[in-house]
Amino acid sequence: MSQQLKNPWRGTGLEGFDTFPLSDAQDVAHLLQRCPAHAQTPLRKDHDLAARLGVAELWIKDERARMGLGSFKALGAAYVIAREAAATQAPDLRNALQERVYITASAGNHGMSVAAGAQLFGARAVIVLSDTVPEAFAARLRAKGAEVMRAGDDYEASMQAAAKAAEANDWTLLSDSSWPGYTEIPLRVMEGYLQLAAEAVAQIEHPPTHILVQAGVGGLAAAVAAYARLVWGDGPQIIVVEPDAAPALIEAVRAGKLQDTHGPVSCMGRLDCKTASMIALAGLARDADMFVTISDADALGAVALLAEHGLPTTPSGAAGIAALLGGLDLPQDARVMAILSEGPEDG
Repeated sequence: MSQQLKNPWRGTGLEGFDTFPLSDAQDVAHLLQRCPAHAQTPLRKDHDLAARLGVAELWIKDERARMGLGSFKALGAAYVIAREAAATQAPDLRNALQERVYITASAGNHGMSVAAGAQLFGARAVIVLSDTVPEAFAARLRAKGAEVMRAGDDYEASMQAAAKAAEANDWTLLSDSSWPGYTEIPLRVMEGYLQLAAEAVAQIEHPPTHILVQAGVGGLAAAVAAYARLVWGDGPQIIVVEPDAAPALIEAVRAGKLQDTHGPVSCMGRLDCKTASMIALAGLARDADMFVTISDADALGAVALLAEHGLPTTPSGAAGIAALLGGLDLPQDARVMAILSEGPEDG
């Protein structure tokens, strides 16, 4: 394992942050009840994998079929758009947002969620991709009715291009990250992810001793951590897993403030984010117990292992499990919950 850092801010959080992840999942559940595509995803208990990884129990929250989009991200941007459509009180929500254009940068499933949400409620979606994102993904976005723009060599460049286009055209920037002056929409994106956490809490037999959750900008990890603390208090050890090529959270926690990090392109493309979300950092500095980084080799090993057990996914989807392969030493009696965050690329 590349790095392990015990969180020195646990329980108190960092100074200077005033916006934190939400933890009440009721609004999300109420809105999703109105969505025909919504269905609970399974929490799988895998005895064989637990034995292979040296823990007593392993629970895997399987997001690979979430709302037909193949990722937990379906709960984020699409929820934000649905919430704004419902607020119009239009008689036909399918046309509630005809005047709206949502734009975002994406390295993967966040863009699909924006595209799907816009399509459902009559809005336009513009997705900015860096030049490194495969054309096959651009085709999937277009099939959802989105317009695709190309900008820059990496995710950060595409984010800057999306922000400039939003300002120039008076479009709504729908990012899953947050920074000073931009908090309300990403806060609501993270609120959507609470549905995943609430389902897992209701599905599991007893509280886990450890929760492994992967992070890019940190939105999913922060939402899961906030809800776990609300329901289970200080019991579970929450461990945040990042690529060693993009250690945005571990370096920010070490420094006590947001940090721009640098590194090569990782095979964990969905997690290859060099700067953390401000809100996610605030929440995780308060709620997480440990931050770890993993190598691409660790992630690819976890993909192969999960495929052997009938759970095909990507390196990003397997990152939580990869921490166990990469040297994270947990007690033999550990009861672990991890998140299989997306399906395979060809899934």
